[in-house]
Amino acid sequence: MSKKMTRRTFLKAAGVFTAAAAVPMGLVEVARGQKPGEKFTFAYISDAHITQIKGSEFVRNFDNGLKKAVLEVNFMDPQPDFVVFGGDLAQIGKKEEFEHGLEIMKDLTVPVKWVMGEHDYYLDLGKYWQEKMSPLYYSFDHKGIHFVVLNSILTDDDWTYKRWPTPEERMLQMARLDNPNGSPFMVKDEQRAWLKKDLAKVKQEAPIIVLSHSPLYKIFKPWNFWTDDAEQVQAILKPYMNVEILHGHVHQVLYNQIGNLTFNAFMATAWPWPYVTTYSQLPNKMPALTVPMNRADPFKERDGTGWGHIQLPTGIVHHYELWENQPRTVRKAPGMKQPEDTQYQDPAKRIPPQKHY
Repeated sequence: MSKKMTRRTFLKAAGVFTAAAAVPMGLVEVARGQKPGEKFTFAYISDAHITQIKGSEFVRNFDNGLKKAVLEVNFMDPQPDFVVFGGDLAQIGKKEEFEHGLEIMKDLTVPVKWVMGEHDYYLDLGKYWQEKMSPLYYSFDHKGIHFVVLNSILTDDDWTYKRWPTPEERMLQMARLDNPNGSPFMVKDEQRAWLKKDLAKVKQEAPIIVLSHSPLYKIFKPWNFWTDDAEQVQAILKPYMNVEILHGHVHQVLYNQIGNLTFNAFMATAWPWPYVTTYSQLPNKMPALTVPMNRADPFKERDGTGWGHIQLPTGIVHHYELWENQPRTVRKAPGMKQPEDTQYQDPAKRIPPQKHY
């Protein structure tokens, strides 16, 4: 019996997932390493939003989403070299939420590279995160690819330090989706200077992967799908020929191309956010490349949630593993100027998205 069938049989017998949720094992191939023919893989889990109700009671649906992603990654064959966690492990940045999330994440059979989200930051400004997970921003090299982790959810000092009577109030103001009291995200001067210095040691033709929580481009300011100094970060990255930027935060299938920079978003394991174009007539900068998910029932708690698996040859192939929807693959293959959805890029093949009012 094949490995694929063995895995499916196990999961079905365990009563954990339906067959539709099984990871397609044939997709577990990734690719460009330091040595000729060397391959490696990594997976990406994001936006778990672990939420404490009281004491040892946590929102079960969000717990289960993260547990499901962890278990599916553990059954990948071959195993990925590591998992990127793309931010928002906690909902309101409480120590109890972090510890509960880490208890779930410890079952991963591979190491984790951490990216901080705004829900992780604005209660204690990253103190517990730095103690338990990682620095707020850093870089590392892995088999010929240079990875840069940015903290893209900073904002101006007045908003952070002077406006709110308590850290709890500051966190709650930043935690909402549609909130006029929120503040646009930023990478800020100090970190951009660090990025320039970090990339100075990298050849312009070398492959670079940038990991951030918020998108390093601007979509819709009222929902804070927006990084205020995104263009300045893009300008630093522009001289490099092979740059891919991966982010969480938006809880939806989303991809973009700006010049030679390719952007791919990841879904959440907690809940999906709608596309701004389905809910708002306000001006927005929704990437024209993005083909919206067909979300027939936006009230399904798992429709539009999942995790992703990245392939990196000379371009990028991104498999979106949607748990209650059709899996999607977006690719940017050699010779292509922009990423494309392998199934739905042609407008004639798209399923009309549901409109919300």
